[in-house]
Amino acid sequence: MSIDVGSIVEGKVTGITHFGAFVELSNGKTGLIHISEVADAYVKDIKDFINENDIVKVKVINVSEGKIGLSIKQANPQQASRDRRGPRRRANNSVDFEERLMRFLKDSDERLTALKKSQDSKRGGRGAR
Repeated sequence: MSIDVGSIVEGKVTGITHFGAFVELSNGKTGLIHISEVADAYVKDIKDFINENDIVKVKVINVSEGKIGLSIKQANPQQASRDRRGPRRRANNSVDFEERLMRFLKDSDERLTALKKSQDSKRGGRGAR
């Protein structure tokens, strides 16, 4: 089976790196899914989307000098638009954001208070000149 640009094939993920995932195709050749071609959403950690030994459907986007470029998001355009919410672990995103915001505001207020106390003590207290 020859690999043609634009064809959609299945393969097994054989390795994951910080820049993408290697996929062994049915004809024994290996291609690379760059991290930018995994999903439409921002991908910080590729392991949030795919794991080793997963069977994935990919589209061949380029073949040059024996290197095969693959894409998951171009192979499943309707599924990619459904999965825009990001990685699997982001179920309580709004709750997490609210909690982090409250912690930030509290920490910021404490630091401001400590800074004002520090400056006031150097001036000799409030109202002193």
